[in-house]
Amino acid sequence: MVSFSYLDIFIIVIFFIILISIGFISSFRSSQNNSEEYLLSGRNVGLVLFILNNVAAWYGGILGVGEFSYRFGLVSWFTQGFPYYIFAFIFALTFAEKIRSAKLYTIPDKLEIVYGKNVSLISAVLVFILVSPAPYLLMMAQIVALIFNINFFLALIISAALVSIYMFKGGFKSNIWVDAFSFIIMFLGFIIIVIVAANSYGGLYFLENNLPKQHLTLTGGNSYTFIFVWFLIALWTFTDPGFHQRCYAAKSGKIAKYGILFSILFWIFFDFLTNTTGLYAKAILPNLTNPVLTFPYLADKILNSGLKGIFFAAMIATVLSTLNSFIFLSATTFSIDFIQRIQKYSSISDFKYLSKIKFLRYFLIKNELDDNKSLILLTQFGIFFTVLFSIILAYYFKSVVELWYLIGSICIPGLILIVISAYYQNLKTAKIYALIEIIFGVFSSFVWIFIRNLFEGTFLYEIEPMIVGLIISLVIHIWGIKKARLESLA
Repeated sequence: MVSFSYLDIFIIVIFFIILISIGFISSFRSSQNNSEEYLLSGRNVGLVLFILNNVAAWYGGILGVGEFSYRFGLVSWFTQGFPYYIFAFIFALTFAEKIRSAKLYTIPDKLEIVYGKNVSLISAVLVFILVSPAPYLLMMAQIVALIFNINFFLALIISAALVSIYMFKGGFKSNIWVDAFSFIIMFLGFIIIVIVAANSYGGLYFLENNLPKQHLTLTGGNSYTFIFVWFLIALWTFTDPGFHQRCYAAKSGKIAKYGILFSILFWIFFDFLTNTTGLYAKAILPNLTNPVLTFPYLADKILNSGLKGIFFAAMIATVLSTLNSFIFLSATTFSIDFIQRIQKYSSISDFKYLSKIKFLRYFLIKNELDDNKSLILLTQFGIFFTVLFSIILAYYFKSVVELWYLIGSICIPGLILIVISAYYQNLKTAKIYALIEIIFGVFSSFVWIFIRNLFEGTFLYEIEPMIVGLIISLVIHIWGIKKARLESLA
């Protein structure tokens, strides 16, 4: 059980007040009649805000990082940090400027232009799953319940309300300014706990003498297949809707490119802080029964009143900065990639029964509002729908790391190659093969999850679902490229 002084609670409450105030104050500068302003801050985000938002929004899984580093040691950095630096670097050099110049809103927007409406609609489903805020809402609710000693479900409701309320009015502009404040707090809190741990217990010599030997190796005792799959999951970088959204919102392609490159430096530093904290936790508290709460338990052990409050505010800031970004991304996916496409491809006759319900009629068919106001209202409804859906998921699914692994393994194989090829003509596959690829890439990974156990004890059991999906997608994609080239010559 973690104990908090009145000073700790006061600091955390003040943090929430400042954070929500920033969200609302920035919303006053956000137009309610301009969808581009509401969704992408007018595509006018400068370098500093881009970096602060990009860094902060990348680190929602702070309790998962604590659990991973406590259980496995340096392999946490090797799988959850290092591969992302590589792919982010490649993304910055090869995609950032191309995405900004496209002047779109979402990944399915681009896929519709290149591969048509069917691929676009299926990709929208996968993107909606990938940006589900549920794992981050789960973590924030766990922290809030721990701090205020309240029921978990009530903590879910409070957390969802605190994060989403300012985005109804302010949209993406509120999101990025709140993330800028969160950036400062998250770094401050983890710098404090690393300094206190080092001063109280010692530096590298203490860790070497109090950690299992495997914790200071890059594999952590895990199989190479396990590590390889986490590297493949890092391919998520290319299909990350948040990366695309921030590139679309940047003032220029150069800002998007250099914003990501500078972000990598901050990620390296923050990963050093979080993984070092996890190693100290294992060395100081070697027998935790619930490693998910690694960071909270360490803070309770070594931080004095006041500093503990700052550290818990830092954990909340780390989760919240990703949670609000994913809520807004999910809402955008809902409004632009689902509802607007239904409106675009359908007529009133397609909704013969549903359209009789006045509330649903508004969302299913084009209405009398102008496009700007309609899109903003749809996104606001998307925020409400996303929050409600996430509360349900977070309440019933309690393992964050397993949820990440499952979602990444299923969704990424169907998306990765068609997203990359959408920006490079030489890699473009035929439209029909893109549709087959996105379906079978996902389906094969999903099926392998269930039949894999039939091969236990053989080499086939060692093949992870994501590898199966990627191989199927790669074969279909290459065949589709060949067909597309033959058609162009015909």
